[in-house]
Amino acid sequence: MRASGLIHHPLASSFVKVQSNINISPFDSCDIRIIMDRNDSNKYPAKQHARRVAAQLGISTGLVYLVGQPTVNWSDSDQERLFRQRRYFYYLSGTDEADCYLTYDIRADLLTLYVPNFDLRRAIWMGPTLTVEEAQARYDVDDVRYYDSLQGDIEHWAAKNNQTSPVYILHDSQRPTMVSMNFNLDAALLRPAMDAARGVKDEYEIELIRQANKISGLAHRKILESIGRMTSESEIEGSFLDTCVSHGARNQAYQLIAGSGENAAVLHYSKNNEPLEGRQLVCLDAGAEWNCYACDVTRTIPLSTTGDWPSVHARNIYHVVEEMQEECIKRIKIGVRFLDLHVLAHEIAIRRLLQFGILKGGSVEEIRKSGASTVFFPHGLGHHVGLEVHDVSGKSLTALRDDHYDAMLIPAIGHSPCTLSASYLEEGMVVTVEPGVYFSRFALANARKQPLAKYIDFEVAAEYVPVGGVRIEDDILVTKTGYENLTTAPKGNEMVEIIRRGIGN
Repeated sequence: MRASGLIHHPLASSFVKVQSNINISPFDSCDIRIIMDRNDSNKYPAKQHARRVAAQLGISTGLVYLVGQPTVNWSDSDQERLFRQRRYFYYLSGTDEADCYLTYDIRADLLTLYVPNFDLRRAIWMGPTLTVEEAQARYDVDDVRYYDSLQGDIEHWAAKNNQTSPVYILHDSQRPTMVSMNFNLDAALLRPAMDAARGVKDEYEIELIRQANKISGLAHRKILESIGRMTSESEIEGSFLDTCVSHGARNQAYQLIAGSGENAAVLHYSKNNEPLEGRQLVCLDAGAEWNCYACDVTRTIPLSTTGDWPSVHARNIYHVVEEMQEECIKRIKIGVRFLDLHVLAHEIAIRRLLQFGILKGGSVEEIRKSGASTVFFPHGLGHHVGLEVHDVSGKSLTALRDDHYDAMLIPAIGHSPCTLSASYLEEGMVVTVEPGVYFSRFALANARKQPLAKYIDFEVAAEYVPVGGVRIEDDILVTKTGYENLTTAPKGNEMVEIIRRGIGN
């Protein structure tokens, strides 16, 4: 029989089958071994990520140099700012510690973490920093050294390699500080390569996002159980943070939104300090972070003493958004362009708002092309989720102009996959699906001045202003066979039943 085997190249993400010319007899003794990936199952796969970035760079030599987040005090203060690791640094290190550095020698396949030197004064006041032994045991890196070694190590590498191979950095402001030589630096290629690598998540990353969702789901459920006894937006915020912190998620993926009444129409409302009395709904957009990975969850909750919908208007708009989300989620699969789902959400909203008399005087297609639906649904359908709540990906997020989609493409704050230049959905992507319908006094006043005003009945729309707005948001994993909803927070009928049981207790 002819032998075959598996060879693993340092820059490959999988093993390659090769044929051998060695003939093996059935009577020969064989040494059969299973070769496992070098990463321990309980370690963040930093080395795998480094190899993935090198593959995206498309080169076989060079040195990646990354600077972690330093310790920084508030201006004019001796108090440190809350530490938040630079996400690109975490992606290649798995290290959530301040004042660290990292290099990856692509040719040697050598990932090295540099930790702060021991500081006696800091150890007494703040506790000791990470030792090289602790870091080596904790992180998926090849070597750990103290900061004192960094300059000499880079200069030694550069003396042998830098004439033909650059040092890759994210930003020109993060270049190595060296005095003995001029460096061949490249500040253009690393970030696009890392963005492309981060767009698709591996199993380890997905589990972190899943855990962030589980804790957030517990916090959302706790609020539903007691919302009938709450009196302010601040109380909602406090309850959410209490549950997250008590379950080990000290950091939030973004600033929590608890907008009640007309505040629910403010997309990124964050004051969270007004009373709930007399309000119909509260839009709760809140998600915890777990080991630097985000989730993004929004639920719109009815406010009433009985658990019923406080008005027909509130119930109707909730069901419209519920339909928008369900119809879009069930179409998630490999090869779908997210923009097409975004347009579908608008078409559903237009049909329902025509039924309610809020929109008028045109077909669904005419109204969609006019942009009138963006008065009520002004943001994208979703975005990538990962190390950032608005995570990065490889494709440009700037939409190409196109008459068919022009009215749908509104500039967004987040990294939305909802653009013509975005690639199709791929297995391992995690995206939000977060349709909304809002009744903003400011948006309606502005719409009166636009040509699209002929499609809006402003008197009917004014009746819905007290509703504020409805947004429902889940985190959806694109799988080989379709999708998995990672979000566990109750919504729809389940949400209403929990509220009713809480009021009854």
